[in-house]
Amino acid sequence: MPFHYRVRIAYKGTNYHGWQAQTADVTEEALPSVQGTILRVLRKVARYQECTISGTSRTDAGVHAQGQVGKITLPTDIDPPTLLRGLNSMLPESIRIVSCRRCAPEFNAKQGATRKEYHYYFSQSLVMNPLIADIVAPIEGPLDLALLEKTAQIFVGEHDFYSFCRRSSNAATTVRTVYDCGLLTVSDDNLMRGVSILRVAGNGFLKQMIRYMASSLFAAARGSVSAAEIREHLQTPQDSKLCAKAPAHGLHLVSISGL
Repeated sequence: MPFHYRVRIAYKGTNYHGWQAQTADVTEEALPSVQGTILRVLRKVARYQECTISGTSRTDAGVHAQGQVGKITLPTDIDPPTLLRGLNSMLPESIRIVSCRRCAPEFNAKQGATRKEYHYYFSQSLVMNPLIADIVAPIEGPLDLALLEKTAQIFVGEHDFYSFCRRSSNAATTVRTVYDCGLLTVSDDNLMRGVSILRVAGNGFLKQMIRYMASSLFAAARGSVSAAEIREHLQTPQDSKLCAKAPAHGLHLVSISGL
């Protein structure tokens, strides 16, 4: 009889080719994925019997997570605290199981999420603090942050984000609902001094959608793109992009709700 666990996962995506395993046999991954790395450890825990791990969000290469939700299925019963400690003792420091509890067999980490929240960390500093350089994106300034905040409201609501995503045959529709889009206040301590955070929350996101949204807002804050152009791309889907997508390493999956 299989045993099922719901887990919350945090990872630093710098050295991973995204969440999703690249091959069915994760021992042969040419480029390491977060899912594949966890599964290799799970197989050791399960003594190479059948086991699985699935995740709610398929984050891209270089993207980080503080609140990924996953489901682990094992062939043997392991107490959740023991499983959490065991996995963390074998996983690389860039991946951690933050919480672990039993769940029903019908729990599906891939379905049912009603809200996902991402934060995009960026800095206009000419010299980036090396301690945070791999989790905060350098963005050319100067940026009018008040204008960025105002322009960000254009994205709130239900829209067709065809113009703000990478084309994907997996998406049945490019219509998504954004609940919140705006700047967060950042503690001005030594480590995060000069860092700003763009928060985006919605019912789901298309591939690279937030990175295209962010780059458009940065361009608007520099005065190189107008609010009217952003509205036009939302109202009339276009194949041409307003801007190149923002760097992956500034993006963080913060939380997932509804599961």
